Amino acid sequence: MANTYSQIYIQIVFAVKGRENLISPKNREELQQYITGIVTKRNQKLFAIYAMPDHVHILVSIAPDISVSDLVRDIKAGSSKFINDSKWMNGKFNWQHGFGAFSYSKSSVDNVVKYILNQEEHHKKKNFKEEYLDFLQKFEIDYNEKYLFNWVTDEKNEN
Repeated sequence: MANTYSQIYIQIVFAVKGRENLISPKNREELQQYITGIVTKRNQKLFAIYAMPDHVHILVSIAPDISVSDLVRDIKAGSSKFINDSKWMNGKFNWQHGFGAFSYSKSSVDNVVKYILNQEEHHKKKNFKEEYLDFLQKFEIDYNEKYLFNWVTDEKNEN
């Protein structure tokens, strides 16, 4: 798009269907590389990605000629197909419906990258449900509990 300039940073968060721990550490890097390829082919810039066993965080700079929903649809559809074709598990892999998208300023990018890349350590203190609800509150997003992800109780973090 001629004479169109933008600086839009979005953290995208989505979860495995049923919030099962289906992304194994041995497959994490390969999945992250595959998703990076999807983002790159859509001409978007990926700053950070981390796939936990049950959810994924991505920070992208998104151009104004693509919607966040279209990009997430392509990421989820392409990566689901990739996981299923790779036969990483018995049965069919799917992502849950929906996602979170949170916008940031340029000055926050480094901190968000560090946050995403430090997911394993972060989740020793806070489970995914707590993390996601914190995002919704921090960004002052109105939500209906019945439309949130299906949650799995993380006994370690329920104390």
